[in-house]
Amino acid sequence: MGSFASPLDAAPAPPSAKPAAAADGANGVAAVGTMTQEELKRVAAHRAVEMVESGMTLGLGTGSTAAHALDRLGELLRARELVGVEGVPTSLKTEAHAALVGIPMLPLGEAARIDLSIDGADEVDPELNLVKGRGGSLLREKMIEGSGGRFVVIVDESKLVPRLGCTGAVPVEVVPFGCAHTLGLIRKVFDGLPGFSARLRTVASKEGGGKVEVPFVTDNGNYIVEMFFEDGIHGDLNEISDRLLRITGVVEHGMFLGMATSVVVAKKDGTVVILHKK
Repeated sequence: MGSFASPLDAAPAPPSAKPAAAADGANGVAAVGTMTQEELKRVAAHRAVEMVESGMTLGLGTGSTAAHALDRLGELLRARELVGVEGVPTSLKTEAHAALVGIPMLPLGEAARIDLSIDGADEVDPELNLVKGRGGSLLREKMIEGSGGRFVVIVDESKLVPRLGCTGAVPVEVVPFGCAHTLGLIRKVFDGLPGFSARLRTVASKEGGGKVEVPFVTDNGNYIVEMFFEDGIHGDLNEISDRLLRITGVVEHGMFLGMATSVVVAKKDGTVVILHKK
């Protein structure tokens, strides 16, 4: 069960994260307390990177929060404050970003072990269970971040929820063949649940001039089903996980259960609290 760490685990924002006087409306960044949400993401990411030691092999997460960790790792490697660090990227986007900032990489199959993974999350419940993968990288994230070592999650406090599924989609990666059939089987898992819905994620087709919707395709060539819950997911999460994974055609889902070892939370005032797995 997750719980707040001792006061010693709370720390002020690093010097590079300066309070914002107002929202940056041009970039759509809303102010959260005295800092923007983007600044809070950077605060959490920088604190997590402090856990990295020279010689480590890292799982490199995907998303806007993880991007700040990649940037910081690149800075430390270029300054030679860290040496001998290698990363295993969780997406093609992360692979490109890591290459840009100078992080050496290797494939998952060539990593003897992953010492530490750092990634963001869409939701974190009181037990440190997560919803991840709204960006579509859930399969590779789960393979890499579940392969051993520590898994440190970086979030701002808006991601803390009473139960999973409260704030948006819970993604499920499915094979393209028979995806409508698989979608129907996923719906049957929650048959009769008030407020539940599921749909195939679509994006505007470039070829159609943005007027035609086509299925979103993951790095693995699969599709994403989005599950929505009116009041979050109630019941035994492990049982629900098993029922979803027993559906032929389901590759993986975005509930990361019991995987996070620590969650670094940037609070509205810029301080950091670390939640530890019990």
